Parts: sequence; structure tokens; C-alpha cells
Amino acid sequence: MRSCRCAAAGSECSDGGAAFQLLWTPHTCSSGGNFTREEALKQKTELSAELTKLRGELAASAQTCQRLQREKEEARLGFEESLRRQQEQHQEELQQLEDRLRTVYQEEWDKCLQEYQEEADRFRASTEQQVEQLRSRHEAELRSQEECHSQRAESERQQHAASVEGMRSVHQGELQELQSALKETQTSMEDRISALTAETEELNQKLRVEEERRRQILSDKNLKDSHTVYLERELESLKVVLDLKNNQLHQKEKKLMEMEKMVEVNVKLEETLKKVQQENEDYKARMDKHAALSRQLSTEQALLQQTLQKESKVNKRLSMENEELLWKLHNGDLLASPRRLSPTSPYGSPRNSASFPTATPLSPR
Repeated sequence: MRSCRCAAAGSECSDGGAAFQLLWTPHTCSSGGNFTREEALKQKTELSAELTKLRGELAASAQTCQRLQREKEEARLGFEESLRRQQEQHQEELQQLEDRLRTVYQEEWDKCLQEYQEEADRFRASTEQQVEQLRSRHEAELRSQEECHSQRAESERQQHAASVEGMRSVHQGELQELQSALKETQTSMEDRISALTAETEELNQKLRVEEERRRQILSDKNLKDSHTVYLERELESLKVVLDLKNNQLHQKEKKLMEMEKMVEVNVKLEETLKKVQQENEDYKARMDKHAALSRQLSTEQALLQQTLQKESKVNKRLSMENEELLWKLHNGDLLASPRRLSPTSPYGSPRNSASFPTATPLSPR
């Protein structure tokens, strides 16, 4: 309205100038006619009055134009102030709407997160309970297996001890027989050695006697006959027999030394047998321990593999549920009431929902 009034004032000013121009034009055109002085003065007076009137109207029009300009400027400033207030109010409303949507989104997100956490806690408690049951069952089976293994090991140890005791008794009997035979042989050998020694002494004595007789016979130099030849031959045969007896004595001594060596070797072999039997028992105990440990590790590995597979499946399921919840949150399934806004609101489209901060999902591990 104020702009229309300014346009009308401008048109009035232009109309007044045109009227003055029209009045002035006839006057200038008719100045060349045959008018009288009175008519000229009268016309001049009329024109002066008309001019004064037009000047007054022009001044009034100018004042009206200035007033309208001021009103226009005031209207512009008022419109800008109103526009600024409207923008501030709209911005406040947008901020309130954003805060409300963020609050609703955070509440929904906290609710979903709490449900997810409760489900994860339930699953963790269930998993821990299952693991505890499996551990108790495994410990019970392990104890039963250890008892069975201990019983079997004890029976095998008793059998082994019985067999070792039997072998030891047999070996002891053989050793006693060998020792008794050795003692008998040693006694007989000593007796034979004594007899041979006595016989050797006797033969030596005879040999000395014969040598003495021979010397006597040779000293006589007169009694060299067939009896001397016989005695010499007898002496030679006695020497041969003495050498044979000495050889036999040496052979018996060698056999006796060999039997003593055999006894020493037998004692050493018995000690070695005891050591080997002890090492065999130690190796058997170590093998039993290794076998039990291997079975335990195999069982634990199988249980851990099963638990790992179950946890992997549950983690995949929880991850899929988490992604589904996030998808529902982003697509408005859980925020249906805040989406019922005007189409002009910048938060009415799902595209702008991504501007809100999303919480990081918790891992079930």
C-alpha cells in the first residue's frame, strides 16, 4: 500500500508539471495577439495565482513524496526486522525439532542397545554355564580316565613286577647253580692242582735222584751198560710227562681264571639288567604320562573348537541383528512418530537422519 502511495505521489508531481507547462504554453503562444493591457494583466494575475497554486501543490507533492519515501524506508526496515525475527524463530523451532528428534533417537537407541546388551549378557551367562558344565563333565571324565589308567597301570606294574621277580628268581637260581658248580669245579681243580703239584714234586724228587744216580754212574765211568740207557730213556719220558702235567695245570688255571671272569661279567650283567629294568619302568611311566596328557589336550582342543564354533555362530547372529537394528533405525521403523512432520521440514526425509550421531555398536566379545 505504501509503495502504491509513493507511485501516486510521483504521478501527481508529474501531472502538476504538465499542467503548468500547458498553462504556460497558451500564454506564450498568445503573447503575440492583440490583447489589451487589462486582459494581459488579468491573465497575468490569473497565471500568477495559478502558478502560486501549482507551486504550493508542487511543494505539497514534494513533501508527500519525501514522507512516502520515509514510510517506504521504515516499511523496508520493519519488513527486514520481521524477516529476521521470523528466521530466528524458525531456526529456534528447527533446533528444538532437531533436539527432540535427537532425544527420541537417543532414547530408542539406548533402548535397543540395552536390549542388545541384555541379550548379550544372557547369551554370555548361558555360554559360561555351558562351558562350566562342559568343564565339570570333562573333569569328571578325566578323573574316571585317570582312575582307570591308574588301575590299569597298577595291574601292569604288578604283572611287570611279578615277571621281573620271576626272572630275578630264575636268574638267582641259575647264578647259585653256576656259583655252586664254580665252587665244585674250583675245589676239584684245587685238589687236582694239589695232586699234580705233589706228583710234580715227587717226579722232581725222582728226577733229582736219577740225576744224582746218573752222576754217580757217570762218575764211575765203568758201568755204562744197557741199564744206563734205560734210565736215560726213563728220565726223558718223565720229563715229557712232567711237561704234560705242567701244561694241563696251566690249562686248568686258565679255565679257572675264565670262570672267574665269567662270574664278574655275570654280576655286571645282573646290575645292567636292574638298571635297564628301572629305565624301562621310568620310560613306561613317562609314556603313560605323555599319553594321558595327549588325551587331555585332544579333549580340551575338541571342546575349545566346539565352543569357538558356537561363539562364532552367535557373533554372526548378533552382528546380523545389530545391522538389522541399525537399518531399522536409519529407515524410520523405530522412529515413525517423529517422521510425521511437514514436508517442508529438513528433518522429514530419511536422508537427513544420517546427520545425527550414531553410537558405536558394542561387540558381543
